[in-house]
Amino acid sequence: MITLKNVVLRRSSKVLLNGASVTINPGEKVGLVGRNGAGKSTLFALFNGTLHEDGGDFSCPRQWRLAQVAQNMPETDESASDFVVGGDTRLAELRETLTRVEAAHAADPDDHDIGMALAHAYTDLADAGEHDAVPRAQALILGLGFKVHELEQPVNSFSGGWRMRLQLARALMCPSDLLLLDEPTNHLDLDALVWLESWLQKYAGTMIVISHDREFLDAVTDVTLHIEHAGLTRYGGNYSKFEEMRALQLEQQQQAYTKQQDKIAHLQKFIDRFKAKASKAKQAQSRVKALERMEKVAPLLAEADFTFEFKEPGNIPNPMLSISDAAFGYVQEDAPPKVILTGVSRSVLAGQRIGILGANGQGKSTLVKTIAREMGALAGTVTEGKGLNIGYFAQQELDVLHPASNPLEHMVRLARDFAGTVRERSTEQDLRGFLGSFNFSGDMVKQPVGTMSGGEKARLVLAMMVWQRPNLLLLDEPTNHLDLATREALAVALNEFEGTLMLVSHDRALLRSVCDEFWLVGRGAVTDFDGDLDDYQRYLLDEAKRQRELAKEASRNAPPEPAPQVVAAAAPAPAPVPAPATSSREQRQREAEERQQRQERQKPLKRDLAKAEARLASASTEREALEVRLAQPLAPPEIAEAGKRLKALNDEISEIEELWLRLSDELQAASA
Repeated sequence: MITLKNVVLRRSSKVLLNGASVTINPGEKVGLVGRNGAGKSTLFALFNGTLHEDGGDFSCPRQWRLAQVAQNMPETDESASDFVVGGDTRLAELRETLTRVEAAHAADPDDHDIGMALAHAYTDLADAGEHDAVPRAQALILGLGFKVHELEQPVNSFSGGWRMRLQLARALMCPSDLLLLDEPTNHLDLDALVWLESWLQKYAGTMIVISHDREFLDAVTDVTLHIEHAGLTRYGGNYSKFEEMRALQLEQQQQAYTKQQDKIAHLQKFIDRFKAKASKAKQAQSRVKALERMEKVAPLLAEADFTFEFKEPGNIPNPMLSISDAAFGYVQEDAPPKVILTGVSRSVLAGQRIGILGANGQGKSTLVKTIAREMGALAGTVTEGKGLNIGYFAQQELDVLHPASNPLEHMVRLARDFAGTVRERSTEQDLRGFLGSFNFSGDMVKQPVGTMSGGEKARLVLAMMVWQRPNLLLLDEPTNHLDLATREALAVALNEFEGTLMLVSHDRALLRSVCDEFWLVGRGAVTDFDGDLDDYQRYLLDEAKRQRELAKEASRNAPPEPAPQVVAAAAPAPAPVPAPATSSREQRQREAEERQQRQERQKPLKRDLAKAEARLASASTEREALEVRLAQPLAPPEIAEAGKRLKALNDEISEIEELWLRLSDELQAASA
């Protein structure tokens, strides 16, 4: 197990942990949470051995094999498959051992001991999975969204985000006892994220993960460690459970603090009144000593949450835009245009809140970029409503910020470009005040953007977008560098936004909270998706199954020599790809009708299940509060009353759990 006893950690002169004590048991899946700068990455450095404690004791079993995602961008001509196979450190060690023993055996083939060592080396390699190392590696690569034809491409041929996916696959390839993951979802689309969740749920070792994706944390963790005010607190449960327990804890702390303050005020009043009276001096002195001995309850120091809002758009055209029989893609040098989407005919109306779903490479960003005027349509027309003002947040938007310029210079340039069109002329003081509302205050407005964190850059892009008062927001993965508090602020701001929203995101909590409808980009088309995100995850699994069948068919029909085809057939599902051209319109209509029928069957069950979950959460919260109360000194009548209520709550919770299980079974049957 991993233990911390009164551990002190410093970064320069700042104390990040002071007297932290916690135990992590073998096999536990731990979510490490806390505000940016609280010390999460520094604690990771302690776990992986690159940093030592400044005080106290830290221990981790020496025999544990560690795996973590390397943060450097890989630069190598190795194929993707070979690069990921290299992540199996045990296999690499055994291969080195075999090479040494083979060399010794070649030098002295009659040595019996060397012959036995050679036999053991071959056996150890077989036990370590030498025979299926490449298929295992390719299964990881395909699961993270790569295509079959990319398995043998050089690592250097991929963009930065894809190379980081290969680093993740390389870490997962390692047969580890301890897996450290720092924001593993940042470079993933929703389809790859669903696959990663499934993989991590089956991981047998101890895992510690830093993530700002609450649904991901809920899916893969069962313990939460919270860093706050240089302390480390362990909570049993995933992130949602942590939030519930934390809220109850803060409420109890505030109540205890208020009660103690009343008592202190009462004692102080007695002291002030009678300290000069001889007959009461002794009693007054005893109360002074009581105050000195009293262990003070800390006040609830609410951290200032980041909030912002989108200003009301100047005008909202309706429709916002209309797309008619369009083809989207991109122009290639010395080659015909690459068409990705065809026959796109859609209208975007005022007030719509659209989530754009689709597997990686299917054309989500192409659709958004074309609407954002970053690319032109290859065919058809895109007609904009009069006065359309687009606010566009692209994944690469962080890269186009000027590294040498500071936030104030960015805003001054923006104000100059939009003078007289979107906003009235703004003074430097106005712009400073506006930046302050996005937590760029004091010297930060003069800090070069190149020295800022990814989250700070994302906040600056948000600020620049808000300042333009758009009436159509196009957001392509806006949460990649945002912490949980900023993500929640973004969700609140988007829900209050009075214009139209189109969102691409792998953050399911954000999609659920701000989108009313979904478009599906896939198989070369843009269609309505009749369902919610749970239905979409099932759709991804269905697509993965279909892709496996296609790969098997390809392997049967292919010549026998190419290995990647065979490997792909054995690998778990890669990301969905367009269906063969033989898929008919009637087939798609039948599939849509079947989805609609499933939705109708599921609606009442989902409604009853949500009610049961709400009742269960309410009863569980009351039970926890009652258990805390029973741990305090109470009068006998109060104990009897609390015990009676606790028994009733336990009975109620048992009944609700049985109902929940029955409804879940019925919902699963209705989904079939």
